[in-house]
Amino acid sequence: KRMQEEGINVIFGVEGLKVHSKLLYIESKKGSIVCIGTGNFHEGNAKVYTDYLMMTARKDIVSEVNRVFDFINRPFSQPRFRELLVSPNSMKTKLLQLLNNEIKNAKAGKEAWIKVKINHITERDMVEKLYAASQAGVKIELLVRGNCSLVPGIPGVSDNIKIVGIIDRYLEHSRIIITCNNGQPKYFIGSADWMPRNLLNRIEVYTPVYDLDMQRDLLRTVEYGLADTTNGRLVDGKGNDPLQTGEDGMAFRSQEEIQKKTLSARD
Repeated sequence: KRMQEEGINVIFGVEGLKVHSKLLYIESKKGSIVCIGTGNFHEGNAKVYTDYLMMTARKDIVSEVNRVFDFINRPFSQPRFRELLVSPNSMKTKLLQLLNNEIKNAKAGKEAWIKVKINHITERDMVEKLYAASQAGVKIELLVRGNCSLVPGIPGVSDNIKIVGIIDRYLEHSRIIITCNNGQPKYFIGSADWMPRNLLNRIEVYTPVYDLDMQRDLLRTVEYGLADTTNGRLVDGKGNDPLQTGEDGMAFRSQEEIQKKTLSARD
């Protein structure tokens, strides 16, 4: 109400379709830029959550973010997206396509893997597709902070699935997807967990990441988490979830190492 009183146009969308995407669209005479993130634009969250925010002037992504805002304003329209993965429009379908691509490559004897950092995985079709990918020979490594319906280590079903959960100083909140794509990896960040509510009943956005430096940073974040021996618990499917142990017996704390890298890059 206060914003409206100050002349700001507030878009409410439609009741029952929660907007959970993290987007900014900034228009200027020099050109438009957008920000797409994994976390809320909230100073409290910024102090205790781990998240990513990508700023870009890439025209195809800028155009599609603008299209998302149009969709929020007119939620009964049917916009098409080529770059962005948007729910409830087509995100689930495109995520399944990414997994199907890895399954196809694995069956053809090619390198095939997927690395995901996410909060929750409970959506049935996504769970079943991950099992199918494991059975096809796709190497699957997951960082899952919260609810996870997958059970790793079942012979013939989930032998190729590794799941690590981290609870540390900062709340693990970023969502990152990296797929092998036959040796040309695809990178995505976004707002959606793999749950029915996120994929089917909310407005969510994943964006592809093309910048090589950011790709390296995303990969490092995921691999550091998977290697955490201080706070990384290995989901064993039995409810024990023991702390990981490194091959050399040395302690490795992913959040601490990522923070060091971030601060050194800033300096």
